[in-house]
Amino acid sequence: MEFSANDIAGLLGGEVEGDGSVKVNNVSKIDQGIPGTLAFLSNPAYTKYIYTTKASVVLVNRDFKPENELPCTLIRVDDAYASIAKLLNYYEQSKPKKVGIEQPSYISESASIGEQAYVGAFAYVGENAIVGKNVKIYPNVYIGDGATIGDDTILYAGVKIYAGCNVGKNCILHAGVVIGSDGFGFAPAADGSYDKIAQVGNVEVKDGVEIGANTTIDCATMGSTVINEGVKIDNLVQIAHNVEVGKNTVIVAQVGVAGSAKIGENCMLGGQVGIVGHIRIGNNVKIGAQSGIGNNVKDNSTLWGTPAFGYRDFMKSYAVFKNLPQLRSDVVELRRKMKDQEGTGE
Repeated sequence: MEFSANDIAGLLGGEVEGDGSVKVNNVSKIDQGIPGTLAFLSNPAYTKYIYTTKASVVLVNRDFKPENELPCTLIRVDDAYASIAKLLNYYEQSKPKKVGIEQPSYISESASIGEQAYVGAFAYVGENAIVGKNVKIYPNVYIGDGATIGDDTILYAGVKIYAGCNVGKNCILHAGVVIGSDGFGFAPAADGSYDKIAQVGNVEVKDGVEIGANTTIDCATMGSTVINEGVKIDNLVQIAHNVEVGKNTVIVAQVGVAGSAKIGENCMLGGQVGIVGHIRIGNNVKIGAQSGIGNNVKDNSTLWGTPAFGYRDFMKSYAVFKNLPQLRSDVVELRRKMKDQEGTGE
């Protein structure tokens, strides 16, 4: 598909500066642009590339002021980053969608498959499972008995939805995601061994959730593990039994959340954050990468470190920590001088 700069500006409500008839058929990074592609500039660190890019068209913010002659057509928009996101979504939606049931695959006679759904080869849909309209189930997906998948949801290859778990509408689960595996529950026995505690709950994934590849969300011991509307979870995240994650929270790769922790709305958890069980994290909390959270966290907090504490205090402490070798040397030298003074009787 080809679009002119004028077409794109019309779609985005932007203004063309340069040749409005130039056409593009793909997108590119501004530093890797080739003729016939559209790039964007939103990060000032990449400004230098706009003067050498080979991309035919570049989206820029309305307040962008070039310092040299430009080799490309500009489209000025309110927010270049938001605009490229809109275009990429438009491009994705314009792709042909898979429909129908491939063979071999297994669909229980008691299962319900909605209109315009796609079921890939070697997929399994269990008894009384409900699959909504326009759902895309890629090869080797497992949907257990009584599970439900909401309209317009995509399950990429190898996703596993255990029995009784529910996934909402407009969700995206990437390859290898596991929803509903047993929570890590064991009772110590008198002989030092461990007895397994049956995990009889489920997982509720609400509408508009996206979950990255190979993330696991365990079922509740009793009740539900809940991932609320709009949550975005990266690859390789572990969420334990009975956890609740609030609306529009973002969780980056390799985070581990222990059982029964409650995470509020609109939080941001950096990579490799660890959260102990049975604590509550408030709304609008930001936690820096590799932080360890061992206690309740108040609303609107920004934390970093292990154990985590306030971001500003952490940065002040880190500045001191970096200087500890020099501080030690200074103290040793000061002690030596004091000892020398004592020896001379001064």
